[in-house]
Amino acid sequence: MSEAAKPAPAPASRAGAKKELPEHFKAYKHVWVVVESEHGEVHPVSFELLGEGRLLANKRGVELAAVVLGGDAKAIASAARECFEYGADLVYTVTDPVLAHYRNEAYTRAMTDLVNTYKPEILLLGATTLGRDLAGSVATTLRTGLTADCTELAIDDEGSLAATRPTFGGSLLCTILTLNYRPQMATVRPRVLQMPSRQTGRTGRIVEHALGLAEDDVVTKVVQFIADRDSNKAQLSYADIVVAGGLGLQSAENFQLVKSLAEVLGAEYGGSRPLVQKGWMTSDRQIGQTGKTIRPKLYIAAGISGAIQHRVGVEGADLIVAINTDPNAPIFDFAHLGIVADAIRLLPALTEAFRKHLSVNRLAC
Repeated sequence: MSEAAKPAPAPASRAGAKKELPEHFKAYKHVWVVVESEHGEVHPVSFELLGEGRLLANKRGVELAAVVLGGDAKAIASAARECFEYGADLVYTVTDPVLAHYRNEAYTRAMTDLVNTYKPEILLLGATTLGRDLAGSVATTLRTGLTADCTELAIDDEGSLAATRPTFGGSLLCTILTLNYRPQMATVRPRVLQMPSRQTGRTGRIVEHALGLAEDDVVTKVVQFIADRDSNKAQLSYADIVVAGGLGLQSAENFQLVKSLAEVLGAEYGGSRPLVQKGWMTSDRQIGQTGKTIRPKLYIAAGISGAIQHRVGVEGADLIVAINTDPNAPIFDFAHLGIVADAIRLLPALTEAFRKHLSVNRLAC
């Protein structure tokens, strides 16, 4: 839920329409990142958000805080140490058996209690399954604005959080401002932001907060926890090399060319949304706004036009190689290396060339 679901007007015109922030909101300061932790392991998106949060906090001249919730004191202490090393100045911790497993009711109670007590100006969460569930509930309870699935965060000239996200089916990028409510909330998908450098040994302050919620007060119960990390689903978000195909490959049979190249390179493979709709691949391999956001060292896109829906999912890659028969394809506007060619003919040649090159290198070793 967002106060302004339209592109932000120029600062001059917005200033005239801006209401004076209510007096009780002027005490809201600092940038917070909600740290997502499951069974003692922090989700990488939390560290990515701390890196971005550090930039926002510096721009506002305030502190960067992490929020760590859970039921295991040792796991929380470990997560807090990592947060300091990734840029946090202080960490708010809530340790309670009720928080041992994620449940919306308990976590929402903990977060809203923290916000009402310590009053952050900006609150950031990862756009994961857990983060999306918690962010919507917290924003609704606090009656504030939330901009979901952002691709960029910044501080505008008047000090407000400017959160940019795709809109109108991904055809436009929209910057949203929550001017008259606090905290200003946003979620960002994994791999959209750059992972910050880790400063080993860096420390900060820890503020412990009591929850005061009994197990009997929580309606939902955790019967069993089944991890899905070892499933057969694609792990595109954290692959170093990704090869993807689009409708330019013309058929499901030709999509096998993408898989073959990925196999030789030891890469993950994926594709654009139309390929899922046609049944050429499963949805867990979809790349783009409604699929996975990736940040590989090398991304090879074969027969993908590169509309904005796809661009927002791949533009963080270190090197983008685009293959398309259309020299005016949008993907060439943001690719680092563009090849105007028929991917159906070029992919087998690339696969063979890489196979020979890698074989020679292995023999040399």
